[in-house]
Amino acid sequence: MRRALLAITGLAASTTAMVVLKGGPDTTQVAAQGLPVDGQPVAPGAGSAPPEAPAGAREAPAGDTASPRPTRTTARPPASRPSAGTRAPSAPRTSSKPAQPSTRTVTGPVVENEYGNVQVQITLSGSRIVNVVALELPEETAQSDQRSEQVDDRYSGTAGLVVQQQSADLDTVSGATATSESYRRSLQAAIDRAG
Repeated sequence: MRRALLAITGLAASTTAMVVLKGGPDTTQVAAQGLPVDGQPVAPGAGSAPPEAPAGAREAPAGDTASPRPTRTTARPPASRPSAGTRAPSAPRTSSKPAQPSTRTVTGPVVENEYGNVQVQITLSGSRIVNVVALELPEETAQSDQRSEQVDDRYSGTAGLVVQQQSADLDTVSGATATSESYRRSLQAAIDRAG
């Protein structure tokens, strides 16, 4: 019994709170009562007539301090206000990110050696080397192919020695001296062209 009474009382209190919160005066009613709207001061006795009471509102008897409950009215927004479907123009957005440097590729010349041709291409972002690709490497024999693969694995790619050191000053790959030297010469020419 006690729980039922508490539940009914709680329901009545929450319903009353919702009605009070939702039934607050909107800006039209505040303006009709002569109160400040949107932070604009109202000067007393500024020649304005006292506001008229809304239709159906009762006058409070003298000595009654309670104000009459305002009635809800539906007012249209002023014409200068954008409708819900349109947006007011906004200031142009500025990006806080710095401009991305442009990427470009530069190809070195073909450098010949006793085992074949070597040609290197570099990709730069701004002035930084970000990738290296061997376009041509000696593949005449199984041995030259294996040595070329060792040189390519060590020097080329985004994580190769060229990207790490940002230069053509590289250690020679053991057993692949001619291919290493040709690779460095083509690489240095590409770096010089990019300069």
